[in-house]
Amino acid sequence: MLEIGERIIGPGQPTFIAAEIGINHNGDLDLAKAMIVAAAKAGADGVKFQNYRTEDFIADRSLTYTYVSQGDTVVESQYDMFKRYEMPREWLPELKRCGDANGVVFFSTPTSEQGIQDLLDVGVTVFKNGSDYLGHLPLIESFARTGLPTLLSTGMAEASEIDAAVAAYREAGGEGLLLLHCTSSYPTPLEDANLDRMIALENRYDCPVGFSDHTEGHAAAEVAAAMGAVFIEKHFTTDQNLSGPDHRFSATPEELASLMDRIRLVEQLKGTGAITHGPSEAANRVQFRLSCRASRAMTAGTVLSSDDIAISRPGDGMSPTHFDELVGMQLVRDLQPGDAIEENCVERRS
Repeated sequence: MLEIGERIIGPGQPTFIAAEIGINHNGDLDLAKAMIVAAAKAGADGVKFQNYRTEDFIADRSLTYTYVSQGDTVVESQYDMFKRYEMPREWLPELKRCGDANGVVFFSTPTSEQGIQDLLDVGVTVFKNGSDYLGHLPLIESFARTGLPTLLSTGMAEASEIDAAVAAYREAGGEGLLLLHCTSSYPTPLEDANLDRMIALENRYDCPVGFSDHTEGHAAAEVAAAMGAVFIEKHFTTDQNLSGPDHRFSATPEELASLMDRIRLVEQLKGTGAITHGPSEAANRVQFRLSCRASRAMTAGTVLSSDDIAISRPGDGMSPTHFDELVGMQLVRDLQPGDAIEENCVERRS
């Protein structure tokens, strides 16, 4: 269990759904705020951004990235692309206020100590570490020292790398760790979703797990929720035709609202896991179950034999599991054929 804002996250709690706006704001503050409002109206619990600084992770400006935008294949400098979508520090207070005003948790992925401090200054309640930064142990240790819960995304990682990240976080005093299963391909083919990896993460690291979904559609997220994901992150946009690398596979407000409805249905279908009959079964439990009944008319004082006890519907008498126990007991009142044999009908012979 961990807390994100006023929400408790963990087994038995509603799945936390985060709209990953990321860089889909396209460098436009008004669009970023409009996306927060749209995500909130769709039912999202949180909205996530990225307050990176490009120089923190790209030194070689010859590196390129290939993606599809507005139907065209684009190849461009990674540095130029990320720089274009870099979020100014001055946006953070406004985005946090917008999230608060619309009832969604604002959080972000920083790439430096300064980025962490910028988020602390505006009062975030949770941090997210990207899959590309899983090996940046000093930053993970810094997350731990804030005392706030942290989401570690595990895309592209081998078990040994996750071992090191989890150990670094815990040894630095971090609590409230949640691991996100993630496949870092954009979009992710359904056959690569590998949702069973969530179970392996939960068992190996003894912490709650979630799913950072990069597939198209919401089938994978629905299945993840059914499998126990307590947190789901889904890329979000207000228009899949906007320019940029992530819009085309991001959920629209209508798709996010549909996903929310489907996941809430999944939670309803999962129930509590308690091994007992359901409320709607109560009447049928009497109507359809079997019980011990008088096979003939008998008077008080009769010592019951196996032939005196019939097993049939309804289930308002003693359970057939008591059949052997009833044999040899004595009636304390008269019974007619078909009458239920109840506990107050018999006593042990002295």
